[in-house]
Amino acid sequence: MAKRRGLLAGLVAAPWIARAAGRIPAVGIESQYADVIAAIGGDRVEVAAIETNPNADPHGFEASPAVARRIAAARLVVLNGLGYDSWARRIIRATAGSARGRHVIAAQNVLGLPDATRNPHIWYDPAAMPKVAAAIAQALAAIDPAGAAVYRRNLAAFEASLAPWRAAIGAFRAQHAGIRAAVTEPVGNDLFRAMGIAVATPWSLQAAVMNGTDPAPQDIAAQEKLLRRREVSFLGYNRQVIGPLTRAMLDAARAAQVPVVALYETMPAGYHFGGWMLAETAAVTGAVAHGTSTSALVAGEVRGAR
Repeated sequence: MAKRRGLLAGLVAAPWIARAAGRIPAVGIESQYADVIAAIGGDRVEVAAIETNPNADPHGFEASPAVARRIAAARLVVLNGLGYDSWARRIIRATAGSARGRHVIAAQNVLGLPDATRNPHIWYDPAAMPKVAAAIAQALAAIDPAGAAVYRRNLAAFEASLAPWRAAIGAFRAQHAGIRAAVTEPVGNDLFRAMGIAVATPWSLQAAVMNGTDPAPQDIAAQEKLLRRREVSFLGYNRQVIGPLTRAMLDAARAAQVPVVALYETMPAGYHFGGWMLAETAAVTGAVAHGTSTSALVAGEVRGAR
C-alpha cells in the first residue's frame, strides 16, 4: 500500500503548501475517514484529520476558524453524516461559493442510509468502509485523472488489508453461537451484528446515553439485571464518553465478573483502519472466549481492565 501522509496531529501543512507540493488537499472529518483517504490517495494527497482525539467525546467537538479554513480549502472532504458531524456540514455549506471543484463524500449517502438511521457509528459495519473507500477513489480520479490507476491499485490494496478483520469475524461466528452482550451505547453494534452477537440492552437506554439524556429507571434496572445475573457475555462501553451512569454500569459488570470491552469512536493512535477494527474484534473475542477485559487499545498491545 502507498505511503500515508498527513495524519500526525490533525491540522498539518497549510492547504496552499499542499497544493504547492503538487498534492491534493483533503480532509477526513473523523480520523478513520482521513486514514482511508490517505490509503487511497497515497503520495498524491495531503490529508488532514479533524477529530483525532480518542480520549474526547466527538459529539462535543467545536470547530475553530483554522478548522473552517482547512475544510474550505480542501478539494475532497469525507464525513460521516447521520447528524454525527453536522457542524462540518454547516461549514461546507457556508464555503460552497469559494470551493469550486470540491468533492464532498458523506458515508451516510454512500451507504444509502436515511436520516432516521438510529446508530451513526457506521464504520463498524464491515460492509461500510469498502464502499466509502470506493467512493473516495472515484472522487480522487475525478479531481486528478492522471492518478486514476494509482487510486484503483490503492483501493484494491485497502480492501485486501481488511481480509484479517473479515477472517476474525468469520472465525468468531463459527466458534461462538448464541452470544448476548450489554452495551452502554450503540458504538459497536454493527460489528456485533456481523459477529452474530445479540445486543440485550434496551435500545432506549442506549439512545439516552448516546444523546446525553436521562434514561428511564426501568431501562437502568433491566441493564443492571443483565449484568447482575450474568445474562450477557460482556459489556461493551464507549471509552470516550464515561459519565456517572457508565461508571455505574462498569462497576456492576466488574462486581458480577462480566468482562468489559472498550470501544472507540475515534481511531486510536498508531492504528490504521483495518488494524483498529481487527483489534476491537480481538478484544470482543477475548472477552467471550477467555473472560478478558480491555480498557484501552494501544498499538501493539491491548491493556487489560483488571
